[in-house]
Amino acid sequence: MAGGSTSAYLGGALLMVAGAFQWSPLKSVCLTRCRSPLGFLMSEWRDGTGGALKMGLRHGAYCVGCCWILMGLLFVLGVMNLLWVAALAGFVLLEKAAPGGRRVGRGTGVLLFGWGALMAAGVLG
Repeated sequence: MAGGSTSAYLGGALLMVAGAFQWSPLKSVCLTRCRSPLGFLMSEWRDGTGGALKMGLRHGAYCVGCCWILMGLLFVLGVMNLLWVAALAGFVLLEKAAPGGRRVGRGTGVLLFGWGALMAAGVLG
């Protein structure tokens, strides 16, 4: 696997953490703020160049906060595997833009956690 972890325990743990994070309040807050850039601008407006920088950094932090662990999954799946990169990018887009994105994310959390548990138990390699 090009750039992926070969440790079933490490891979399983990362998958379980990613699955659990999909259900966390932090994920929910970050995703809510990241999903609506216009709503963010309306509620967090700051004047001037410095204000624009602060708004950009803050909104960017929310977007990173909701997706960082999903990008970390590439260390399990293979950072050089373009199929997995495209699949994760598509999932992030679906989760952020689709009307049922929150449900998709939570369902995926259950699947990721189960996949990780099976991998760590040695059932899946």
